[in-house]
Amino acid sequence: MVKFLIAPSLLSADFARLGEEAQAVIDAGADMLHLDVMDNHYVPNLTVGPLVCEALRKYGIKVPIDVHLMVKPVDSMIVDFANAGATNITFHPEASLHVDRSLSLIRQHHCKAGLALNPATTLNCLEYVMDKIDLVLVMSVNPGFGGQSFINSSLDKISKLRQLIDASGKEIMLAVDGGVKTDNIAQIAKAGADMFIAGSAIYNQPDYAEVIRNMRKQLASVR
Repeated sequence: MVKFLIAPSLLSADFARLGEEAQAVIDAGADMLHLDVMDNHYVPNLTVGPLVCEALRKYGIKVPIDVHLMVKPVDSMIVDFANAGATNITFHPEASLHVDRSLSLIRQHHCKAGLALNPATTLNCLEYVMDKIDLVLVMSVNPGFGGQSFINSSLDKISKLRQLIDASGKEIMLAVDGGVKTDNIAQIAKAGADMFIAGSAIYNQPDYAEVIRNMRKQLASVR
């Protein structure tokens, strides 16, 4: 049976109460936390650094922290976030001069390694590094901002990627980030995703637990 994972994106949380907001979604039933790292260079926005990840651990957050690096270059940030308590570290192939080396660096620091694919990024970049990947993140919006609408052509990419992962015989998570909501999460799951990153769909609602329960109810119909 497929285990579906829900990872609220802290990008949509109240940063004045970030520790409380992180714990609140965990108490509401989230499986992990998603941390969007933007550098105002690779993407047109600036968010958080390794100190925030470290602060969440010091606050008492025990669940996996899924770090999405939207930065260029990536290698120094990989090391910093691994040391700060990241569980998964995902980066964009366009942001690394040597994708194989960057993936190896993540694993050398005892984190799970992932590649993030922008809407116009093809699956070709995965061909020779499947043995070094634990996670593939399909961006169903263009990276850089929260609250965007899901790009429907992403469903075809998710489906093709699921076939590629299954054919590899490897245990690779297929995550989707961007416009994931209660009303489309089942469709995304049917396409082949097993990890769902949602920011505004959870944090913009008054009852986090109700949203996550409704998401799980939709996902249960896919099993």
